[in-house]
Formats: sequence, structure tokens, C-alpha cells
Amino acid sequence: MTEVPTNQGIPEPEGPSDIIETEYEIGQDNLEAHIGPFGLDIHNPVFLVSGAAVVAFVFYTLALPEQAASIFSQMFSFSTKTFDWFFLGAANIVVIFALLLIVTPLGKVRLGGAEATPDYSYIGWFAMLFAAGMGIGLMFYGVSEPMTHFSTSFGGTAVGEGGARTDWAPLSGAEGDQEAAIRLGMAATIFHWGLHPWAIYAMVALALALFSYNKGLPLTIRSAFYPILGERVWGWWGHIIDIISVFATLFGLATSLGLGATQANAGLNELFGLPVSTTSQVLLITGITAVALISVVRGLDGGVKVLSEINMGLAALLAIFVLITGPTLFLITFFWDNLVAYGQRLIPLSMPFGREDTNFSQGWTAFYWAWWISWSPFVGMFIARVSRGRTVREFVICVLLIPSMVCVLWMSIFGGTAIHQVVAEGYTVAQEAALELQLFKMLDPLPLASLTSFIGIVLVIVFFVTSSDSGSLVIDTITAGGKVDAPMPQRVFWCVFEGAVAIALLLGGGLASLQSMVISTGLLFTVVLLGMCFAIYKGLVSEIQNT
Repeated sequence: MTEVPTNQGIPEPEGPSDIIETEYEIGQDNLEAHIGPFGLDIHNPVFLVSGAAVVAFVFYTLALPEQAASIFSQMFSFSTKTFDWFFLGAANIVVIFALLLIVTPLGKVRLGGAEATPDYSYIGWFAMLFAAGMGIGLMFYGVSEPMTHFSTSFGGTAVGEGGARTDWAPLSGAEGDQEAAIRLGMAATIFHWGLHPWAIYAMVALALALFSYNKGLPLTIRSAFYPILGERVWGWWGHIIDIISVFATLFGLATSLGLGATQANAGLNELFGLPVSTTSQVLLITGITAVALISVVRGLDGGVKVLSEINMGLAALLAIFVLITGPTLFLITFFWDNLVAYGQRLIPLSMPFGREDTNFSQGWTAFYWAWWISWSPFVGMFIARVSRGRTVREFVICVLLIPSMVCVLWMSIFGGTAIHQVVAEGYTVAQEAALELQLFKMLDPLPLASLTSFIGIVLVIVFFVTSSDSGSLVIDTITAGGKVDAPMPQRVFWCVFEGAVAIALLLGGGLASLQSMVISTGLLFTVVLLGMCFAIYKGLVSEIQNT
């Protein structure tokens, strides 16, 4: 395989490809230095602005936690109430665009050039896609979200002063109708974990892969905007795009790390009596970040790939165990019922305007879309780095449909078991527990509860490590001007500060602060995401016309 110079680390296209001729060279704006034995190779000003802002944010939040929490709360309320329609509408556009790529001639373009071959097997590729994409979230919400939407749907609607609804039920709820409440609750859950988030990830990844592997541009978010901005993409327009990407990635990761620490703390308390406290969660984040640093030093193939495959195996074993020891026949039919329920309610749940279920659409859906969008620079670049050699059609089908089906299966097994415990067995302990405890309480009545709960904790921790590790690789690439082999100390810096941001937000208001920052940075990146879709179309058309 022919490669460009090693300081760029990106292979040249193999076979015919429409390479963009530009005077820009990867790393031309970088500052290179040595501090003792450590080398630095950072983009000026992306690294300097991003790094300084993140350090200042951490110190401010730790120094004035109450003031910071108040500001975060106001930001969350303003963003979700004012821009919920924008999040929902943008996500719909991305899903439609992704589906069109599958069925149009644009799908035949191969990432990396017409003669490129995949770098990873399907098994290794799927494992990395899944573990990097949604690991901690599925562990946290796998039981709690189906249970929550089932309960609120069954409770029906409630109207407060001024005629506005005060309940959290999706759509019109299903008051008093148990079967309808189950179907609506599962449809709402799958809506948040199905086509929409994976379409967002797929489009960001496709933009990065296309403009790097086929067009010869740096592996950074700004490169996707070359068809729109031309050479201006290397100036301040591009700097702003990359800085927004860094902030979105950091706060998206921090939210997941905060959730992971909360759930790991709850599980360790359940099994070993570790006190549930902010101090415990801070210590967990610190310890797990230290483990992530080891993975970071080992690199992509030695660290993330190995951990991802271990975690996929453990997650599959846990799901199979719950399927076999839980209500097996119910769960098998439940999976197909859920797919049908999702299809029936997909359009009403996707509507950006005229919604009466504002608590659900703003507090759940708008937050989720902002969270997935803020994760998309991180997951998208990670997917791009491991997807060279796939056709666009193969890429979109695999990234969009297969993980969506896995998420439906996971939610059906874990959420379905918990719901069955309530409606058929009268076991309501999981339903009444705190969100972070519901997974462990659902496992309690099943055989080997202590062992499976311990496996659950291990999964949360390893997903935590793979997320932190992958995020460090991605942010380092953006802040090194697109170089994928920048010096190790830079990656270590970002790994440490991912943990520091999560700790700062936990201390400065807890989960609410994590959610408010992810909404705010996600809002900015949503604009970037829509621009990327247009750029993908132009880039694919030029590939077909000129190759």
C-alpha cells in the first residue's frame, strides 16, 4: 500500500479517485517543540484555544460550583425549549439523506479509492463501532428508559395551569392500557437508540472518510467543508469548526463518563457497600481515567480494539444469559413487536412541530439528539479511521442498520425482562429504584445475580475506558491539524482532561450540568452536521463524475 509521508499518517487513495488539489499541507500551521523528553506537535490555534478554554472551564467550575450549576441549568432550559424543533428537524434530515445514499448510485463509491481493501474484518469492525458508539448509554438506560416510558405512558397525561401538559408521557400516553403503554414505551425507547443516532454517526464518519481517504485532505472536521468554503477552510472558518468539534466531543464524552461513574458507583454499593457519593464517583473517574491512559499508550490496535472485542463478548454473554434465564418466549416475540411498534410511531415521534408532549420531546428527545450530535465528531472520526475500504452503500447499511438492530435487541431483552417482572410477576423493585440501580435490581431475581451484576459493572468500566481512549485519539487528531500519529503526551493531556471535565461537571451540579453542557455544544455542532451532509453530496458526485 502506498502511503503519504509518515508525518501525515493517512494512506493515499488506491485506484482512481478525485483528489482535491490544495496548497495546504498537513501540519503547516502546527507548532513543534520538545519539553524535556516529550515532543509536541499541535495545531495553532485549535489546540491552544481548545486547551486553554477547557482548562479554564474546569478551574471555574471547581472554584464556583454553585454559580456554575445555576448557569448550566439556565442554558439547558433555554436550549431545549427554544431549539427542540431544530434538533428534531435536523436529525430527520440526516436520516433521510443516509437512506437515500443506500438506494442511489452514490452508494457505489469506495472509501479509500476504487481499489482499496478493508483494514479490519467485519467482526473487529462491528465490535469497534458498537463499543465506541453507545456502550455506557446502553448499560445505563437499557432497563431504566423502557421502564420509565412504560410507567409514564401507563400514567397518562396531566394538564397544569395554562393548559400545558405536565406529564412525561410520549405522544398522548396510554392511560390505564397496559399493553398499549408497553408498546408506546418501547417505541419511544427504540426511537432514541435506532436510526436517528446511527445516521448522525454515519454521516459525520462518511464526511471524514470521504474527504480524507478519497480527496487527500487532513482527517479533521473542517476538511468536509472544502466544497463549501474552498481554501478558506484552512483559515479561521476552519479553526472555528474544529474548535466547536473539540468542545462537542469533550462534553459529550463527559456526560457519558458521568453516567458511567454514577452507575458503577451504584453497582459497587449494591455488591460491596461502596458509599454512593460524589467523592466515590470522583475516585472512580480518576481510577478509570488512569486505566484509559494505559490503553491510550498502547494505541488503536493494542488498546481500543482489544478492549472493544472483550467488551462485546461480555455484553453478548450477559444478554444471552438474561434471555435464557428470563422470560425467553416473551422476549423473542417482544423483539418483533417492538420493531413493529417503532415503525408505527416513528413519524409521530419524529415530528418537530405541534407537539403536546413537550416534557418528552424536549427533556428526552432534544437531549438525546444533542448528546448523539455532540458525540458524533468523536464516534464519526473513530468510525472513519476503521472503515477505509468499504463502499458507501456497505458503510451506511452497516453503520446505520446493524447497530440499530443490536440496540433494539438489547433494549428488548433488558427492558422487556424488567417490564415482564412488573406486569406478570408483580416484582416492582427495579421499577421503583433510582435510574442507575435499575439494571442491578432487574438482575436480582435471576440466577447468579451477584456474578451478573459484577459483569455489568465491568462492562460499564470497560465501556468507560474505550470511550475515553477513543475520544483522546480523536480530539488529538483534530488538535494536531489532522495528523494521526501526533506525539503521545498530547493524547495523554486530552485523556486526563476528559476525566477532569466529567469531575468538574459532577461537582458543579451533577447530571443536570452534564446534560446542559452537552445540549449547548450539541446545538452548535448541529449546524456543522447539516453542512456536512451537503458537502458529502457534492463530494460523492465529484467522485462519480471524475473517476
